[in-house]
Amino acid sequence: MGSTGPPVADGAGPGRGAARPSGLLDELGVASVVLDADGRIVLWSPQAEELFGYPAAEALGRYAARLMVHEQHLDLVVQLFNDVLSTGRGWAGAFPVRRKDGSTRLVEFRNMRLLDDRGDVYALGLAADHSTVRRLERDVALSSRIVAQSPIGLAVLDGGLRYVSVNPALERIDGVPAEQHLGRTVREVAPGMDADALEEAARRVLETGRSVVDRSTIGRTAADPDEDRAWSVSLYRLEDTLGTVLGVAMSVVDVTEQYRAGVEAEAARRRLALIADASTRIGTTLDLELTARELAEVAVPELADVAAVDLLAAVVEGRPSTVGPAEPAVIRALAVRAEGSPEALRAADPPGQVARYGPDRLVTQCVRTGRPVLLPQVKDEDLPRIARSPEAAVLLSRAGVHSYLAVPLIARGEVLGALDLKRTGNPMPFGEDDLLLARELAARAAVQIDNARWYQNARNTALTLQRSLLPSHPPVTGGLEVASRYQPAGATVEVGGDWFDVIPLEDGKTALVVGDVMGSGINAAATMGRLRTATNTLAALDLDPARLLEHLDRITAGLDHSIATCLYAVHDPRLRQCRIANAGHLPPVRVRAGNGPELLDLPTGAPLGVGGVAFSTTVFDLDPGDQLVLYTDGLVETRRHSLDERLDTLMSLLNGPARPLEEICDLLLRTLHHPDNHDDVALLIARARTGS
Repeated sequence: MGSTGPPVADGAGPGRGAARPSGLLDELGVASVVLDADGRIVLWSPQAEELFGYPAAEALGRYAARLMVHEQHLDLVVQLFNDVLSTGRGWAGAFPVRRKDGSTRLVEFRNMRLLDDRGDVYALGLAADHSTVRRLERDVALSSRIVAQSPIGLAVLDGGLRYVSVNPALERIDGVPAEQHLGRTVREVAPGMDADALEEAARRVLETGRSVVDRSTIGRTAADPDEDRAWSVSLYRLEDTLGTVLGVAMSVVDVTEQYRAGVEAEAARRRLALIADASTRIGTTLDLELTARELAEVAVPELADVAAVDLLAAVVEGRPSTVGPAEPAVIRALAVRAEGSPEALRAADPPGQVARYGPDRLVTQCVRTGRPVLLPQVKDEDLPRIARSPEAAVLLSRAGVHSYLAVPLIARGEVLGALDLKRTGNPMPFGEDDLLLARELAARAAVQIDNARWYQNARNTALTLQRSLLPSHPPVTGGLEVASRYQPAGATVEVGGDWFDVIPLEDGKTALVVGDVMGSGINAAATMGRLRTATNTLAALDLDPARLLEHLDRITAGLDHSIATCLYAVHDPRLRQCRIANAGHLPPVRVRAGNGPELLDLPTGAPLGVGGVAFSTTVFDLDPGDQLVLYTDGLVETRRHSLDERLDTLMSLLNGPARPLEEICDLLLRTLHHPDNHDDVALLIARARTGS
């Protein structure tokens, strides 16, 4: 079978036999001429025909000197010829010869004496064009100097991918002398240089002839065994002028600095992306725990394998906190996140738990000084200073914690707590770049955490005030069975404006009140408290509902431009009636026994605080078993639905079978009130008692 590729020089495989000829002699065009003892031409090669221009038929048998040498050099040539034959010493040199066409060419000669088996003497002349010889000499010299002085590592591998030539630059790259390269493979010389992949690539180049340019490889060599370096490797097949494959040429360029710069640039890009991600993901709400979880989720896994967000307990409670040199840090865990490390997760403080960390603990050091704590390499003796307990230290050791970083959470000059970071699966230790990134994340997140902390404290204060101002009424009063609910706003500081009241009156009558102060926070809660107090005082006078609202209107107008809506109803069990007056509030729903629910048609009236608008009282029947449902707008108003649609939903929920009032309250809140509604809800349901 014929060969499927170009012929390969020796060293290419296990086969034996004569090596294929080199093309160098063909490039030189060496001519062979044999003279007898008299100087006559007896042998004349085809190359001689080309070099001197005489065909063999014209040259053979003639005196060589007279055929090829100019008359002025004839004596010298004859003398040199005689010296070679008589002494046996060869002669080499260049002199001009005369070609058949009359031109002169400078020819390089190598002359030597030959003896045949009879002892006859002959002269052998090897000749080549002088300019061709000099050109090849220059090329070889230039190539040798370029290879020797090149800063690029250069090598030639034979057909078996063994080194046959190595320049000094590659010696320095590999850290192995040239003589220890020869006859060995890449795997044997530099096994840490991704040798298998390089040899496979060289084998494909040898087989296909397709070059490989700028192949990146990373590894270590004997020149720098403790640090990874990067190289750009190019491979191409070497062939001579006859197309014989000589092997594979390899160039190796050290690109470690460029590689490191690229790695640093990529790390910087990731850092910027992480910071940008943090800007959008951290602080989406004013919920303290959620904000802490968002910070932990951003940090894992991009920055750490385990992240914990811890705040000083006093800070969470709204009090300033400083930690003295000998004092422990009382810390509340807010969030913890771990990537593929269940032991490290179990070792962390559970969110919501308060723990005391001694003065020697690293997190205590971080919050006390307001400075980061970095342990690039965590040793066994470091774990007790990181973990919350000896048991937790064992878990951290099992998890493979090898690097630790804690950065303080500082906002408005106050240390709030710390971002605690650990690495388990990521083999790289925390470095200065990680520290910069962690500090940037902590600085951005600390502001959001501080906002959430102050919001939560303000909201808790308003909510506490609000709840303290709301009544605690018995389930049965006068002729009514009563149930109520108060639900604070789900997202922002709109807490404090809604209220309800159940006021026992003389003769078994009961006043029912639902109101909503415009605004939010502590101011709204305080205004609500004033109006509730005023309503209780006026209710004791047994005023007509419209008259009572007129007094409240004047009181509200004097409360720093406050405005409120209010619904005031008085139930008389003896008359089985309700007298109701409305000040800009949503109408109540009456549910009659055996009939569907209905919105009571009341004059809306103006809100309290507007002033100058008369109120009117409307009388409705409320028989035993009938229900009256009073509510604030937070129950039915949303941004995505019309008020009519929401009221229809309320009516449909009230149209079900008879059930306990507490259950009805839960049903309405569960179905109608959305957790993210930006308004509180006050709900009051009264049912006329049978026999009252």
